[in-house]
Amino acid sequence: GAVDCVQLRLKDVSDEDIVTAAQALLPICHQYDIPLLINDRADIAAQVGADGVHLGQEDGDVAAARSLLGDDKDIGVTCHGSKDLAFQAGDQGANYVAFGAFFPSTTKADADLVELELLTVWDEVTDVTCVAIGGITAENCGELVSAGAHLVAVCAAVWDASEGAVAAVERIRLALDT
Repeated sequence: GAVDCVQLRLKDVSDEDIVTAAQALLPICHQYDIPLLINDRADIAAQVGADGVHLGQEDGDVAAARSLLGDDKDIGVTCHGSKDLAFQAGDQGANYVAFGAFFPSTTKADADLVELELLTVWDEVTDVTCVAIGGITAENCGELVSAGAHLVAVCAAVWDASEGAVAAVERIRLALDT
């Protein structure tokens, strides 16, 4: 109950490995009523019947993904620190946009940092959901929500947590709830 969505993000592996992992995760996610998104690959999301796709700027456009997935699937787009990219994604029918990195990240160490003000402005001018990404922890997630983030995407703070993934997710959820 502490996770709102799972994104399968596998880099540098075969399509077959992504499909196999997605087919294993999808019934588990659905058992708990949690959507599964596939990172970067609308074609694989369609193939496995995932709940949607998250697209980077080089991973195809929203229209092509929508054509593959249909209207009932979620499509998100990484927009880094660009309102222009986010407005384009929203105009094309993206369900959400992702901004970041807001903090230094081990997942994308070379990412430029984005100012929190972007979340505030976005929240004030549009109804398109925004997700904050990049270096998010239990200690800093609250300031992102206070600034206007609707959701936060977390990777290393969960998978690299010394106390284990379940405890890390619980700490983040508690921080978000307070």
